[in-house]
Amino acid sequence: MTKFRFHLMGGLAAIVTLIAAPALAQQPEPWQLGFQEPHSPIMEQMDTFHDLLLWIIFAISIFVLALLLYAIVRFREKANPNPSKVTHNTLIEVLWTVIPVIILFVIGFFSLPLLYATDDTADADITVKAIGRQWYWSYEYPDHGDFTFDAFMVAEEDLKPGQPRLLATDENLVLPVGKKIRVLVTASDVLHAFAIPALGSKVDAVPGRTNETWFQINEPGMYYGQCSELCGTGHAFMPIAIQAVSEAEFEAWVTNAQARFAPSDGDLTPRPIQVVRNDAGTTPANAQ
Repeated sequence: MTKFRFHLMGGLAAIVTLIAAPALAQQPEPWQLGFQEPHSPIMEQMDTFHDLLLWIIFAISIFVLALLLYAIVRFREKANPNPSKVTHNTLIEVLWTVIPVIILFVIGFFSLPLLYATDDTADADITVKAIGRQWYWSYEYPDHGDFTFDAFMVAEEDLKPGQPRLLATDENLVLPVGKKIRVLVTASDVLHAFAIPALGSKVDAVPGRTNETWFQINEPGMYYGQCSELCGTGHAFMPIAIQAVSEAEFEAWVTNAQARFAPSDGDLTPRPIQVVRNDAGTTPANAQ
């Protein structure tokens, strides 16, 4: 009995450890049907609201199906050789007006606060800027020395173990967990979209305009997204990779990044341009 309890406790501990383990990588999975696992308060609310809508839609579908089957059976020709000539029914007309209004009120009661919450970027702890370009992303950290860097997709032949194809980038957008992060989003050429499914964030990047969104990451790990606007031939090759770390690790990374990415005084050397794909559309290329 003691041995059984020991194994039982060990198994429970292993399950708890797996559940409590930090998010390693949030990305699309083969044959995935639902949302990615939520890792921000906003995405958790979106997930709950989605489930509510699913039950409402399910109930409406079952009701309409039952109504159709009833009408098919009850009012078929054999059962009604002499059809009724009634064209109006006050009760039914009132019900089919009032019931949809009630359903819409319930949906609005839950959706409007969520919509407002997604737009509430006040009191952010950190502000970063994401700039969509053809076809990569540039990131700026105005709160930490205003340094900037570009993030290009890692070519398939250069992928390291654990890096997902078409999602890994040579530089990650590093952010701390547990902080409210405001993201200013714009573009330098055409329409792009900044989208991170696991964090519930998606906003258009419009040239000449700055949009904003926010999220708060719950767990350390890698969070992947992609441009979600048809922005040209390289649309499928400009992923977003967010590396969520602890606050101490973030501060250490910022210190290192300030030295790596800050331009030198008086340095007028043009920055290298990286072309994501060559004219043949097969392999990445670099140009000076």
